[in-house]
Amino acid sequence: MPAIETPGATESSSLATSHSGPESVAAISALRTATWPYHQRLEKRLDVKQRFSERRAYGAHLARMWGFCAGLERSIDPQCLRPALADYALRSKLALLEQDLCALGYSAGAIAQLPACPDFASCRETATAFGRLYVIEGATLGGRSLLPLVSRQLGCSAVSGAAFLASYGDEVQGMWQRFGAALDLWCVGAERIGLATAAAIATFEVLELWLCGERP
Repeated sequence: MPAIETPGATESSSLATSHSGPESVAAISALRTATWPYHQRLEKRLDVKQRFSERRAYGAHLARMWGFCAGLERSIDPQCLRPALADYALRSKLALLEQDLCALGYSAGAIAQLPACPDFASCRETATAFGRLYVIEGATLGGRSLLPLVSRQLGCSAVSGAAFLASYGDEVQGMWQRFGAALDLWCVGAERIGLATAAAIATFEVLELWLCGERP
């Protein structure tokens, strides 16, 4: 996935999700605090230099990210987010990943055969959906920091092979701020914040297992 980047992170430690955007809202702060150990553990297990060392390894990484995002996005009933996150439909990552995989030589048939992560139960609870999305939306910030690396190492760009890392382009910060504001408006009170937090932690754990396998 793109980077799980924290303020001051370097290339070698920035492959999981960035949460360096504005975090004055209670829900965002609660999620960041609760997920920090899981975020750090995943970051330590990911080997950015190896995964981005050549186009084959990079393509294999993106294929796994496609599977993760497919499982996550398909698990969420869009109706549960309609009243809370008006631009949810614009936040899908699958088309970006498919664009990148095609640029890296994957055929449409090969992409269609990629496995989707099976570890997400169906979700119709809005706070839970926010918790799942927190992980992948945070990744859009860190992804931008990896663009120079894939450009230098692999010759990829936002229009050829690195659309997923580029994500929302110049709108990355704005999209993150709007996501945080929507999360804060919906996840008011201990119950909703608790649901979102539990979902975010579980999503980090699913991502770690999907990308890195069982912990030693």
